[in-house]
Amino acid sequence: MQQIITELLFPRRCPVCDDIAVPWGTMCCPVCQGKIRYLGSNYCMRCGKGLSDQETEYCHDCRKYPHKFVRGRSLYRYESVAGSLFRFKYKGRQEYADFFGEELYRYLGRDIRAMQIEAVVPVPLHKSRLKERGYNQAALLGKALAKRCELAFREDIVIRHRKTVPQKQLSRKERQNNLKRAFKLTENDVKLNTLLIVDDIYTTGSTVDALAEVLLGGGVRQIYVVTLAAGME
Repeated sequence: MQQIITELLFPRRCPVCDDIAVPWGTMCCPVCQGKIRYLGSNYCMRCGKGLSDQETEYCHDCRKYPHKFVRGRSLYRYESVAGSLFRFKYKGRQEYADFFGEELYRYLGRDIRAMQIEAVVPVPLHKSRLKERGYNQAALLGKALAKRCELAFREDIVIRHRKTVPQKQLSRKERQNNLKRAFKLTENDVKLNTLLIVDDIYTTGSTVDALAEVLLGGGVRQIYVVTLAAGME
């Protein structure tokens, strides 16, 4: 009853078109659901980025550069959900996290279970950016996914103690320099072996690599990565 009252007072918005005319008991307009493009089965076996070449196992970046994480997976083609992710990240659409968490679990849940994850860790925001935005979209996403996978959710292990500039317009080298000493453990010894880093978008992997390096330095043995969206190569 409480859920019914809540949805009547605060109608759920479709995460694709942002309309409130979402059929009862669903999280997305049926028509909009068909507009989403998934990465499918042809993806980089290391980072999870979509591949256009059916004969290629690894993307250009993963053939050329090493990563700190064991393996990554992404769900959507970025261009098909770019507007949705912008609203989720910058326009206060925190309710999208339920839909995205359900989608990740539905399509990637089997892979996540095979990773034998002990806890989900979101990419943290710097405190000034968190204050400005009011929430961390990666934390909302990670919490929704952890709940469905019945995993521990830990956003207390590591913080972003140095404010960095937005990564979007930076080159790979600039991204790496931008993220140096950006993350810091809250404790010297992380008593967990295998963690899953969760973020909204995967581009070059610089952010999750920087975070993974800090976690590995604290005693974690293996890092996996799951993001909502990635580009195609």
